[in-house]
Amino acid sequence: FDLLLRHRLHIVGEVRLAVRHCLLANPGVKIENLKSAMSHPQALAQCEHTLTEFGIEHREAVDDTAGAAKTVAEQNLQDTGAIASSLAAELYGLNVLAENIQDDKDNVTRFMMLAREPIIPRTDKPFKTSIVFSLEEGPGQLFKALGVFALREINLTKIESRPHKKRPLRITDDSFSTPSKQFDYLFYMDLEASMADPKTQNALGNLKEFATFLRVLGSYPTDVNEA
Repeated sequence: FDLLLRHRLHIVGEVRLAVRHCLLANPGVKIENLKSAMSHPQALAQCEHTLTEFGIEHREAVDDTAGAAKTVAEQNLQDTGAIASSLAAELYGLNVLAENIQDDKDNVTRFMMLAREPIIPRTDKPFKTSIVFSLEEGPGQLFKALGVFALREINLTKIESRPHKKRPLRITDDSFSTPSKQFDYLFYMDLEASMADPKTQNALGNLKEFATFLRVLGSYPTDVNEA
């Protein structure tokens, strides 16, 4: 999120990819021989319960799943398996001991496609629009922001908040407590709408009237088919 705001790149598409983790090991190694599993922290977390069921208690976090497979193969580890894809097993000569070991069998990861130039939004196919904005501090401000979309029947699929880097702390004072420091926030939001739709333009125009900052990160086709 921070990088999206820092660089002038545009979101031009999204891809939703089904997560299918495999447990890999060197030839001749069986699951009962494994004491440790190596992978990216997110992959380890996604397979936590399954690994415990296999009796693999130790976890080793590395930079990426393919890198874990490469390390297991190059170091010929006999008590450590890698959580990675079946393709990684082919590339590094490892055996697949178990497939689809992710705890959530319907787990899907969303990837954003970025480009230097935006694409021209359309209304003849499903589009999403991603925005980021900040608001003045005060009761009801976020409710007011959400209302500009609700009033126009624009569905929101995601909202995420991040501390405002340029205004990280705000001093508050009231009669009930001593002065305290609080964060100001940026809100990242996804809309099921195209920037080519007048109601989307009107909603953002309305939001801009009271938002302290607003930027469209991209308006792009929705990936309705999960790989």
